[in-house]
Amino acid sequence: MEGTNPVNKKLVAALSGGAALVLALTGCGGGGDDSKKKLDDWAKNVCDQMQPQVKKIQEANSSIANVQNEEDSKKIQQTDSTAFQANADAYRALGTSVDRAGAPPVKDGETSQKNAVKALNDLSTAYTGLKKRMDALDTKDKAKFAEGLKSIATDIGKLSSRSDEALKKLQSGDVGKAMAKQPGCQKSSVTPTPTKK
Repeated sequence: MEGTNPVNKKLVAALSGGAALVLALTGCGGGGDDSKKKLDDWAKNVCDQMQPQVKKIQEANSSIANVQNEEDSKKIQQTDSTAFQANADAYRALGTSVDRAGAPPVKDGETSQKNAVKALNDLSTAYTGLKKRMDALDTKDKAKFAEGLKSIATDIGKLSSRSDEALKKLQSGDVGKAMAKQPGCQKSSVTPTPTKK
């Protein structure tokens, strides 16, 4: 049975990469030094604002996963388009949160912060572009639609790895430890949808 299924699964796999990098940012390693009050305050400020946005991204990606076996191109288009818009809004809000928090009080904190804000804003812009491309796909032509989905999935894959670096730098070392102590940045506070292989 030919259709869009295998391609939509590829799209889901690519999106999982994007979700993973946000979870990496919100689920940093354990421990930390309680004497670093300034850093803890910074982490609390960022993490409190991040939690609802991370939840939105997970819900959006989950909705795409739910239509991965869907045969109706129109339904896939509508679901994916809505999810891409939700992701664009959430990444923009995350970028604003990190920007407003200022630089974390650590060595090279300002550089890490600026790079992370740029990465999040770039992701937001990219998802807005993907939404436009998704909306423009021809749902009446299955082959063309599948080709369009494939191209979008490839671009999401590239996007995730590019933004990953800046986000990893932001949450490395002491910043990561401080963020890990905040309830808003603990993985347990956001329940990811299990994906079936």
